[in-house]
Amino acid sequence: MDGARLSSDELKALVRTVPDFPQPGIQFRDITTLIGHSSGLASSVAHLADLARAGGAQKIAGMEARGFIFGAAVAVQLGIGFLPVRKPGKLPIEAMGIDYDLEYGTDRLEVDPGAIDELEDVVIVDDLIATGGTALATVHLLRQAGAIVDQALFVIDLPDLGGAQKLREAGVEVRALMQFDGE
Repeated sequence: MDGARLSSDELKALVRTVPDFPQPGIQFRDITTLIGHSSGLASSVAHLADLARAGGAQKIAGMEARGFIFGAAVAVQLGIGFLPVRKPGKLPIEAMGIDYDLEYGTDRLEVDPGAIDELEDVVIVDDLIATGGTALATVHLLRQAGAIVDQALFVIDLPDLGGAQKLREAGVEVRALMQFDGE
């Protein structure tokens, strides 16, 4: 990365807010502008990597799709493996999966069970924590596969939606580079 690492406030200024998307009253936090800014992306990854390193990460897990962007980059920076947490039907092998509830309906996540060593310390990295459904399902899935999951890192936390608190109640330390209140 050229130049100094950007601060959390400088990174937050790179996140575009799109009002009334996907429905009226929602303030959508769009990271496209952050990942399109070379210093912003590099700084975000460096900050997340510092947190994952301090947490003793042996592997990084990221959820499809934006978790792949940040998670894979953090894993590369730390020199450790990356574990993609996939949508159903995307893995070419017999996958281990978990179904979970959404606001309207259900969804499923899957992993390659052979990609996780028993008691391996896996840190979750994703772009945003809102209601926490996907992140909590990921924690449960990785733990079922034998991993130790006690840390989750996000670029953005929307604390008023309660997702970070749900993870904390499941024994997961949650850290975010920035938060947007009142969402």
